[in-house]
Amino acid sequence: MASGTTPLSTETKKGESRVLVFENEEELSESLANFTADLSEKFCRERGAFTVVISGGSLVKSLRKLAESPYADTIDWGKWHVFFVDERVVPKDHPDSNYKLAYDLFLSKVDIPAGHVYASNESLSAEGAADDYEMRLKHLVNTGVIQLSRETGFPRFDLMLLGMGPDGHIASLFPGHPLLKEEKRWVSFTTTSPKPPPERISLTLPVINTSAFVALVVTGAGKSDAVYQALGSENGSSPLLPVQMVKLHDGYGAVTWFTDKAASSKLQSKSDL
Repeated sequence: MASGTTPLSTETKKGESRVLVFENEEELSESLANFTADLSEKFCRERGAFTVVISGGSLVKSLRKLAESPYADTIDWGKWHVFFVDERVVPKDHPDSNYKLAYDLFLSKVDIPAGHVYASNESLSAEGAADDYEMRLKHLVNTGVIQLSRETGFPRFDLMLLGMGPDGHIASLFPGHPLLKEEKRWVSFTTTSPKPPPERISLTLPVINTSAFVALVVTGAGKSDAVYQALGSENGSSPLLPVQMVKLHDGYGAVTWFTDKAASSKLQSKSDL
């Protein structure tokens, strides 16, 4: 465990969550880099590829340590395949583009082959972009780049790197939104996102939950209420937040929360988990 962490959950069982709390975002980023590098080594050794899904927002900033020593020089970047958990239907150079954010802060600083970065087709409508992205994922399953879960029938990415909004949303799956109920598609779309821009595509919840490993990266006091509802409250009759719906199907790996003290400030003790 990295220096500076305060584990709120000291045991990790397959298919269950563990929570790591850091003094600050800098220490969190270092631990996240180490975690990601270890999984990269594992999957590159076992199957010759590492499939990574990233989200937008503050998560991308927390990946910066991977572009620094020792990770930049030791990771086998040529075997990485990078996907996006969601995307806004905007041009790639638009300020709202998750691709642009990832490229500016991370992808442009490491040696991942350009052909191994799978952005959505910006020339299509939301529905068309979702259909196209799903078709491309199925092609990569057929060629062996992405594994397919025998249990769920959905693609199993090696690592899903997710952020969370103050309302508990993940990807473009917002509380109470119909996309949360999608059970068949790999990639879905919306033209009515409650957060602008309204047109988006997103991997569906069954795809997220078929991942081998998920890292939930959540920082800042503005997200403390959602963290408490997800991890510390009894919920009662309250509807589940989208982040609470992240539960791995295959039981292959684990969901790991990377949080700072500000985000976890309302979790008082181990009994809150």
